Amino acid sequence: MSTQEKVNINKLPTGVPGLDEIVGGGLPEFSFNIIAGAPGSGKTTLAHQFVFANATVERPALYFTVLGESTIKMLRYQQQYTFFDSSKLPDSIRFINLSQIVLEKDLGAVLEEITKEVEKTNPAVVVVDSFRTMVRKQESSMDLQSFIQRLALFLASWQATTFLIGEYAEEELRDNPIFTVADGLFWMRQTAERNSIVRKLQVIKLRGQNSVPGLHTFRITDAGVQAFSRTFGLTARKRNPPNDRRLSFGIAELDKMHGGGVREGDSVLITGASGTGKSVLATQFIAEGISHGESGIVAVFEERPEAYAERAASLGLDLETPLKDGKLAILYLRPLDLSVDETMQSILDAVQKIGAKRLVIDSLAGFEMALSPGFRADFRESLYRMIFALTGIGVTILSTVEVEESFTEFPFSTYSISFLADDIIRLRYVSIDGQLRKIMVVIKMRGGNHAKDIREYEITSKGMVILGKRLTEFQGLISGIPVYSNRSDRKEDPAHEPEIGNK
Repeated sequence: MSTQEKVNINKLPTGVPGLDEIVGGGLPEFSFNIIAGAPGSGKTTLAHQFVFANATVERPALYFTVLGESTIKMLRYQQQYTFFDSSKLPDSIRFINLSQIVLEKDLGAVLEEITKEVEKTNPAVVVVDSFRTMVRKQESSMDLQSFIQRLALFLASWQATTFLIGEYAEEELRDNPIFTVADGLFWMRQTAERNSIVRKLQVIKLRGQNSVPGLHTFRITDAGVQAFSRTFGLTARKRNPPNDRRLSFGIAELDKMHGGGVREGDSVLITGASGTGKSVLATQFIAEGISHGESGIVAVFEERPEAYAERAASLGLDLETPLKDGKLAILYLRPLDLSVDETMQSILDAVQKIGAKRLVIDSLAGFEMALSPGFRADFRESLYRMIFALTGIGVTILSTVEVEESFTEFPFSTYSISFLADDIIRLRYVSIDGQLRKIMVVIKMRGGNHAKDIREYEITSKGMVILGKRLTEFQGLISGIPVYSNRSDRKEDPAHEPEIGNK
């Protein structure tokens, strides 16, 4: 068959936010699909979202219920979701209860009833929920495998997109021949991880589609099922080519140390102990961008947006105005069963909404604590995917991470993620003449040369201020306990204490 003769497969919207991206742009029309999983995993809700998204008067949907909850009871709960549209009942969506036929007759009679209703209605969508309960009739003239094969052939001839919903345990996936009949197999699971519930969706097979492999997080809210792709919805986006444009930190001396500022699209890691000014530097970075017309996003995990804006005001930085004008979004992400994928979706939504070019994550430690235990195990891998995706579309990321101060080591991060950063700025305390002072050094700047100077800085009412020139009269500064280079020639007199900021 030549390229010109290939059949064009129409793709239908799933009605589930994020799922179209996972299945490769939509569900193939006329496909025969199985939604499987344990009770309570969200199978029925997912099927309802597809039905309500696609059913019309001209192309109606038939929803068969079998030995599960009654239609009235099911609709009572499903209408609580925002996707539920009562105006589509019964002309666009018709619910048919087959429980009496299943109880009194065999699978052949069930197939006959489904066939009769399909021929009468000519539906575009057919759902059987739950098909597995029909196997309880031991005296059936046909087994479930034969029933599904005949049903699939019949519905394919009527060009209906079909969903069979069944409750299965994961160990049944390997050996059950029923799954070979389906064009698409969706597996939904929920697991308890300590005190958190984690829901995962896997597209095990989907004929004719380039679906995204792996496990994808999903959540059930008042809007129904929402899926979060492992690729963060960025697979189809064109990556921005690298450029040499430099962005200011809002601190002139730090820009000079970076050869003019941070390169646009870089990932910057600010690391240091508590109180060294990581959040202050991050706030100045965002405020500087806003002052030049660049929208920004701050994802906070350890304080509420109001407190963040108030702290910025104490530094003379106005974040309230850009918040009101839509130039700034402060995302407070603090549920204790959060996933990286959900975080990413919130950030992406904000990026698209305000056209953000700068992102602050404050902090990675708070980010990790907000994740459910299972996601913490994959924290580094998830950060890699997130940073790669965002920087690829031109967003410059500044992340803060707290390290435990040591006076025998000079660590950059507790997560072994320094390889993920294009730029690393290390802040630390030093003990000099009975005072605890602060120094900074640019450890790394990928794709360019940076200053090697160790500089002292202070946190003032105007934010972070770098003092004087580099510190040349000390040895062992990065140890935190430096000594004067010519200490033996100096008098132990407070009057001879050096004015570090003026050197």
